[in-house]
Amino acid sequence: MAGVELFSHPALHTRYRAGLCSAAALALLLIAVLTYVPPLLVAYRSHGFWLKQSAYREQPTVRFRYEVLFVATTGPGPGSFLAWSTFPAFNRLQEDRLRVPLLSVGVPGGAGGDAGRVGGARERAAGCAPLPSRSSSLVPNFAPHGTTLSGQTREEDKNQDGKMDQLHFKLELPLQPTEHVVGVQLILIFSYQLYRMSTLVMQSMAFLQFFSPVPGSQLYMNGDLKLNQRQLLNHCGLDTRYNVSVVNGTSPFAADYDLTNIIAAYRDRNVTTVFSDPNPVWMTGRAADTPFIINATIRYPEEVILYQPGFWEIIKFAWIQYVSILLIFLWVFGWIKMFVFQNQVFTTTPISPVLPLSPVLSYKQHQS
Repeated sequence: MAGVELFSHPALHTRYRAGLCSAAALALLLIAVLTYVPPLLVAYRSHGFWLKQSAYREQPTVRFRYEVLFVATTGPGPGSFLAWSTFPAFNRLQEDRLRVPLLSVGVPGGAGGDAGRVGGARERAAGCAPLPSRSSSLVPNFAPHGTTLSGQTREEDKNQDGKMDQLHFKLELPLQPTEHVVGVQLILIFSYQLYRMSTLVMQSMAFLQFFSPVPGSQLYMNGDLKLNQRQLLNHCGLDTRYNVSVVNGTSPFAADYDLTNIIAAYRDRNVTTVFSDPNPVWMTGRAADTPFIINATIRYPEEVILYQPGFWEIIKFAWIQYVSILLIFLWVFGWIKMFVFQNQVFTTTPISPVLPLSPVLSYKQHQS
């Protein structure tokens, strides 16, 4: 029999045959194109067909590196400030404006709070070295004129999941009776890591700043160390582009410690952290023999991480959209094909199957 089978349907119990170049074959080809191509166009034109970015939530692994740069403004003049950092080269540049710290690392439970003061006799009068490990006491240092900067800080894992949740930071700046603090600028440097998709390892910072026309006795801040992305992270691999020091602590040049230059270079990064929602509280009324105090709580919240999806994630997302629309077109054009061939809109050769007679019908025919 000439031709090929073009269409059959169980409900019709009939097969339809025609030549490959017949009108019926061309109509079937047109119906197939209208069935499979428009769903693709609809899915694409409705936007979001190709997944360009995706997101997930992760609690970052954050640790305070115990690297600090501190500037306290004491007046309107260009040289009216006191400064100190954990970078010896910076301290050497400050000369008589340096207040070298008497510091200690506090541990949860209150132990170690006075460790720095106990070791005061082991000071080095020529500036301070970088802070040691998180669990050890800091070697205190005194300025040549005897004034000190003391502080206590600790990190806390509140939910006991193995990741630190917040940092408690405290500084006490002893002042001369004639000195008054009207502004504070403080840089704290952290190690920031993500692991769930791609592995991101970087050094980041929190910048705390506040100024007041009224001299203060204490500054309190409580905020979040938030991740700021100007670029999507990769979906896999290791990213260590920004695992470099925020402050070039070995440079002998004052320009490398200028806050404007530090922040400008830091903001050139595509991935940074910022100290957000600090809620500053500026307290006034300091007695002549009391220090100026900075109390800060910096929380490490769970973050929504934006990343570039991989190939298979893009295909999976696109396939779901395409198939969901395709099912509707398959149902509609299935009925159209059935109508076209059943009503012989285009000439075909219908072939109906020869059904065997049932035993009852055969018996009645025999009796007649």
